[in-house]
Amino acid sequence: MRTTQPQSRSQFSIVTPRSGNKRSAFTLIEILIVVIILGIIAAIVIPQFSNASHQARENTMRDCLRYLRTQVTVFKAQHRDVPPGFPGGSPSSTPDATTFLAQMTNYSDDLCNTSATASDVYHFGTYLSSMPANPLTGATGVLVINTSTMPAPDQSQPFGWIYNTQTLDLIGNVEGSDSNGVLYSTY
Repeated sequence: MRTTQPQSRSQFSIVTPRSGNKRSAFTLIEILIVVIILGIIAAIVIPQFSNASHQARENTMRDCLRYLRTQVTVFKAQHRDVPPGFPGGSPSSTPDATTFLAQMTNYSDDLCNTSATASDVYHFGTYLSSMPANPLTGATGVLVINTSTMPAPDQSQPFGWIYNTQTLDLIGNVEGSDSNGVLYSTY
């Protein structure tokens, strides 16, 4: 009779079934696929963000023009129907940008004379804390004209706004049209 001796553990191999492929890292192909997908998403989204930024600047320009026009109208209503820009409030004098900025950013009296501080005499204003920069060009200056027609915008000039004292038109000094095809000069 043969005696069976217990076999040692080393002779038995315990095979455990795999419960699935357990990986501890991504393959190069998987990483490349993710990078390509992210690249496609970025190519779609980034132009929309830059377009949204430009549209925001266009809307800011509309708001600036609306506010500037309102303040010019208020100045004119408070100063014997004389619009800003005329030195001493005399419509027979030549309007200029320095006078316009002073009258809009300082306190003024009935005759359009200006002062940095308010008093019983200088009781009108201020209409602007400062001349805003044109959101599309960054230029802050204003060209003051006294003609019956507006000049065409010329971005090579150092001013952001064009103001006509006769017609009270105030436009941005921006050539071309916006993303909807509307001329900037018609804002």
